[in-house]
Amino acid sequence: MDIFIIEDDKSLCREISLTLSKWGYSVGEVNDFENITNEVLECNPKLILMDINLPSYDGFYWCSQIRNFMKVPIIFISSRDNDMDIIMSINMGGDDYITKPLSPQVLVAKIQAILRRTYSYNNDLKSEIIKFKNVTLNFIEGKLYFKDENVDLTKNELKIMHILMSNQEKVVSREEIIEELWETDEFISENTLTVNVNRLRKKLSSIGLENFIETKKGQGYIIR
Repeated sequence: MDIFIIEDDKSLCREISLTLSKWGYSVGEVNDFENITNEVLECNPKLILMDINLPSYDGFYWCSQIRNFMKVPIIFISSRDNDMDIIMSINMGGDDYITKPLSPQVLVAKIQAILRRTYSYNNDLKSEIIKFKNVTLNFIEGKLYFKDENVDLTKNELKIMHILMSNQEKVVSREEIIEELWETDEFISENTLTVNVNRLRKKLSSIGLENFIETKKGQGYIIR
């Protein structure tokens, strides 16, 4: 399965499915909104389109549940366009956010970009292990190791750590990181990268890596 749609508006769901099918994607649609994680596991998609307003539990909840067992890219689709929803989607592990009404051209372009970045990037780096002092980043496992501790990282967190650990003890600008992560500034708000970095810092702190990522005001980030 290429793309799995989690949307309770059947008309919109069918419209998206037909559009994506015309572009050659195999598309699945959720049937049981009480067992979304089971359906995702069964379909094993390359990308998920997730509405925020869903029966029983919202899309943020289901995204966090999916993130417990899968790093598949998730694009949120919603009629809500305030900054808090966008920030929440990132905190829950989302990769992009598109507001309704959907433009078919924009939707397809974003899907193509995310699929290209996710799978070509992972293929290039899947066997790479980067070490810096007592820290090891392992792309095969999607983990970061520090002494006897380790932590799982999301796709974006892996990319951020790769960028910083590939430029050891050098300042990397926010613009450089944004370009590497999203290849466009269309979706990026001022808070998007900050949210991702702060979430990553909390994970690093949980294994004893305090202040590993340092902010250089007006310049970017550096690891020491």
